[in-house]
Amino acid sequence: MQLTRAQQESLYTHGLVRFPEIVPKEVVNTALRAVNSSLGTAGIDPEQLVTFRSQSYCPELQRSQEITDLLTASPLWELAESAVGAGAVAPVRSGQIALRFPSTEPPHDPHPHIDGMYSPHNGVPEGTIQNFTALIGVFLSDVPAAYSGNFTVWPGTHRAYETYFREHGPQSLLDGMPAVELPEPEQVTAKAGDAVLCHYQIGHGIAGNASPNTRYAVFFRLSHVDHDSQRWECMTDIWREWAGMRDVVTRAATGGEGGKGAWA
Repeated sequence: MQLTRAQQESLYTHGLVRFPEIVPKEVVNTALRAVNSSLGTAGIDPEQLVTFRSQSYCPELQRSQEITDLLTASPLWELAESAVGAGAVAPVRSGQIALRFPSTEPPHDPHPHIDGMYSPHNGVPEGTIQNFTALIGVFLSDVPAAYSGNFTVWPGTHRAYETYFREHGPQSLLDGMPAVELPEPEQVTAKAGDAVLCHYQIGHGIAGNASPNTRYAVFFRLSHVDHDSQRWECMTDIWREWAGMRDVVTRAATGGEGGKGAWA
């Protein structure tokens, strides 16, 4: 399965493309059953909650086949290679199990971040940026409305941050999020089995959850096989590792039609 031109253009312009019902129902249900079984048997240690929110719930399941099949036993791996390049995506051996529980407090507004920045509980070593190439999110539950623990993006910020890092250097991210003008955020709604493919550098966050339901999702971080040797250059040349995007990037650079793909 290959990205369509419209999907390429959405990824180029917005930094994200959505794939409705891309993960087979049985694969979703197997992962969801494993997560709920873990919650029902191992439970959640309250002292670990802040770490689980920042890293992953059910950490014993992160490398399990039930979780990794969401990526490798669905069309998502082929789509990722369509964007990055055949054989160019390093093996992915685990996923982040990201749950967002309902709150009785008024829902908080989302705030943007870029992955790989240090915080006290996320496991990133202080003084480093653990960047990568692409983020894939798979939804295991329906997210039908805003403020349901939605994955939230600021469309186009991958390109705004590219410009910022060209001017200030990619290591400036160590000082905090770049001061750029932000568009209105988009709270992504979804059905179980939907997925999103995002550029690493898009600003994203999580909306508060005022719904009665827990939001279940799994996120996978993908890196180009040569990423370690060019991790800084990729922040100032954001399509450097995306061989499958070269045509749409070239069309946009020469004034073509790149960027008119529909926001999904």
